[in-house]
Amino acid sequence: MSATEQFAPQTGEEVTRKLGVDLEKGLSASAAAERLEEQGPNKLQEAHQRSLWRVLLDQVRNIVILILVVAMLVAIVSGQWPEAIAVAAVIIINTGISFVSEWNAMQSMQALYRMSESKVKIRRDGVALDVNSEELVAGDIVLLSRGNLVAADLRILEAENLQVNEAALTGESVPVSKTVKPVAADAPLAEQSGLLFKGTSVTEGCGIAVVVATGMDTELGSISRMVQDAAAMKAPLQKRLDRLGGRLGWVALSCGLAVTAAGLLMGRPLQQMIETGIALGVAAVPEGLPIVATIALARGMWVMAQRNALIRRLSAVETLGATRIIFTDKTGTLTDNKMVLRTLDTDAGSVEIADDVKPSGSQEALLLRLLEIGVLCNNATLEGADNEDVQGDPMEVALLEAGKRYGILRAEKLQMQPEQREVPFDPSVMMMATYHLSRDGCEVMVKGAPGAVLESCSRIAESDGNTRELNNQDRKYWQARCDELAGEGLRILAFADKQVDNKDIEPYQELRFIGLVGLLDPPRPDVRNAIDECERAGIRVVMVTGDQPRTAEAIARKTGLGEPEEELAVMHGKDLKNLNQLDHEDRKQIHATDVFARVSPEQKLNLIQLYQNAGETVAMTGDGVNDAPALKKADIGIAMGQRGTDAARQVADMVLRDDAFSSIVAAVRQGRVIFGNIRKAVIFMLCTNAAEVLAVAVTAVSGAPLPLLPLQILFLNVVTDVFPALALGVNKGNPCVMHHPPRDPGEAVLTAKQWKAIAGWSILIAACVLAALATGLQGFQVPQNTAVTMSFLTLGFAKLWFVFNLREPDSRLLSNDIVRNPWIWASLALCTSLLFIAVHLPGLSDVLQTTPLTAAQWGAVLGISLIPFFVGQSIVKISIYFH
Repeated sequence: MSATEQFAPQTGEEVTRKLGVDLEKGLSASAAAERLEEQGPNKLQEAHQRSLWRVLLDQVRNIVILILVVAMLVAIVSGQWPEAIAVAAVIIINTGISFVSEWNAMQSMQALYRMSESKVKIRRDGVALDVNSEELVAGDIVLLSRGNLVAADLRILEAENLQVNEAALTGESVPVSKTVKPVAADAPLAEQSGLLFKGTSVTEGCGIAVVVATGMDTELGSISRMVQDAAAMKAPLQKRLDRLGGRLGWVALSCGLAVTAAGLLMGRPLQQMIETGIALGVAAVPEGLPIVATIALARGMWVMAQRNALIRRLSAVETLGATRIIFTDKTGTLTDNKMVLRTLDTDAGSVEIADDVKPSGSQEALLLRLLEIGVLCNNATLEGADNEDVQGDPMEVALLEAGKRYGILRAEKLQMQPEQREVPFDPSVMMMATYHLSRDGCEVMVKGAPGAVLESCSRIAESDGNTRELNNQDRKYWQARCDELAGEGLRILAFADKQVDNKDIEPYQELRFIGLVGLLDPPRPDVRNAIDECERAGIRVVMVTGDQPRTAEAIARKTGLGEPEEELAVMHGKDLKNLNQLDHEDRKQIHATDVFARVSPEQKLNLIQLYQNAGETVAMTGDGVNDAPALKKADIGIAMGQRGTDAARQVADMVLRDDAFSSIVAAVRQGRVIFGNIRKAVIFMLCTNAAEVLAVAVTAVSGAPLPLLPLQILFLNVVTDVFPALALGVNKGNPCVMHHPPRDPGEAVLTAKQWKAIAGWSILIAACVLAALATGLQGFQVPQNTAVTMSFLTLGFAKLWFVFNLREPDSRLLSNDIVRNPWIWASLALCTSLLFIAVHLPGLSDVLQTTPLTAAQWGAVLGISLIPFFVGQSIVKISIYFH
């Protein structure tokens, strides 16, 4: 049992006695020093972070990089310095990109640490003094006032209109009232009214409390520990590319060793076979793949930034595209995070408030009276022409805004009816009152919880302006009406008034009931369409909130969560069992639940674990410190940029600048496009790389000259491969990408059908390369260097034309996403120029060992290189392998 759970059910006297502290004097300096030595400073432990060198080492612990390192070392030992330098350059580029991306993303807990850095007013040795929050110990008496940050977990001893913003911990959208009353130890965090928690803040009132937990023993410390313990899930694309790279690395190593050994057994010179082994190792590894994947994802980041989604981790772009479950918060994500007045209920009837509708007729007097009380019995402020300067409780602000819309301005009303006295909101009676000067003496205006207000009323205002007795039937009606409005997700306030002779008369007796107001944090206008789009795309949206079940259910219905013709499944946090206690039926019920309400941080973490264990790719939205563990555990954590805490933003993979759910859906769409683009780029590079391996292996075993030299292969893979692949990576994608369900979470980057396609195309392209070599040696009877130049150029141009074989299914030859992509044409023009330069530029041609060709030889190269293109366009639609 935690310290807070231990002290929650105890009275203030019991808590101070158990902690050995006097309320009036506080701890002595010596006792505080002893406890500080025993308990340690009141701060959160820093999570261990890898060193810069460890991050760098992790980048080279990759089979692809290791193969290239081996090839570089072999080239150095054998004296092949140009090859060694070229391979080293590829290693530096690939590891450098990964290193910079990961190092920049290594932030997680700094915001939580900053929450500990504050001054606290306490009482020690009978004297009030300010101390650093890190010096707090259990038993310290803390003096609280408006604006204070709560620096430890506290048990409240005295409270006067004490209200606290706990949104960062509980997700509660409005400040909560605090009392000295004990509560059950197992009550949800949001209902622990006698406790204050580290990281929250006092918004109204004042109080005195005693420290019951510090540092990592606080609720915030528990969350911090969960963040540190939560294993950050590796993104699906990252996993798949790692697996693919590993397989290709072993293929490259096997091919190189096998062919080298076979050549040596056939009596080939050692130097030649070393050169062949390097060529095969380099050919089998798509050196440009990390560059292409990184740039494609980076462009996805840029596109999403235009839609208010900031990506902190590159691979998170694609992860969204594989998402099957989105756990979303309610407040501010599905809703506007702004309370508005929705209904006015009086004896004259009920009115739904709209921007262009004003009360009239018999309703007008009572409805305007409701608004008048709401404006005067109020502590919020609303200034500026566009209400930009707002302070106070969100519900009170909403009342001021509604009054302003109907011409009832607080400042003007106070000039006519000056406030003489205020009785602050008291959680024990659940009401507040203000006294205002009137022509007949003094007017009392009261607002509060409906049950409390009705209990204090003896009369009710009628629609004709008269007043009658409030009987039992009236009370039952208004209580039923309250239940009805609460079922719609509204927060209800009741209003009453009375006329008295002076301001000293008791405010909460013999009141006249005026009516009810219903306030709501309304759903965002675009949420329903966004959720509908998710459903069409096979993505399930589940609400996970700290709010009340009835409020959560009402918003879920308004936003279209769940099956249209089925009843919403809502589960309270208290009904969620630990993972190790769940049986088959429990898991089935949880998977069928649409709304989880009043959930704790640990329960959010368990929900994510449960769905991940079932093979789902899970996205999680959150804004508070309490969401940080779940955001880190999810396959992709999505933090709110406007209302989110620094702690949530630091551990998230994506931050929404507008806090809008529709931005998540746009990111999902872009993630799917990105994965499709990267898949095309991988197929493009592997088809041509495998063709290089086949061509080199065949000639090495048969005794023919190598059709490609190691530096020529590197030139093609890193230079002429990368630009077309990058162009494929920035395709706009299929407009119908959200009309299909998500990929299977276990689906590889390349499926069996795609591997078969790669094998077929590789054989065809390799045959063209060998045909070009044979044409040079046998047809034109040119020297070996010239023949190798022909095979080198044939492969280079075949790669370029092959891009057009990667169009979408059933698309037209001249109207498809490839043809319409201007970057494709730019890359073709650039790579064509680079191939000409490789042959004719002195220095580069010497390094690559190429020679100029005649017009007839150029014609042969272009003709042979076009064969795969014509085969692809006339016989095979390779794009059918994308689905």
